[in-house]
Amino acid sequence: MNLKTRKRLSLLILVVGMPLYVVAAVSLVNWMDARFGRQPILIEVALYVGLGILWVLPFKRVFSGIGRGE
Repeated sequence: MNLKTRKRLSLLILVVGMPLYVVAAVSLVNWMDARFGRQPILIEVALYVGLGILWVLPFKRVFSGIGRGE
């Protein structure tokens, strides 16, 4: 994939995909709250950090080298 295509795809992922992922992550935590009760704050923080890292793993190849010049 060339640099121009990766830049456009990464912009699309950040503008469209990221807000959708944030909504899905918050909905998951709210579902866990309703289903199992409120978790301790450290578990919630670990879950949010884990979900924050998890979204980038499939797109790691797309985002690599975006900041470099052509």
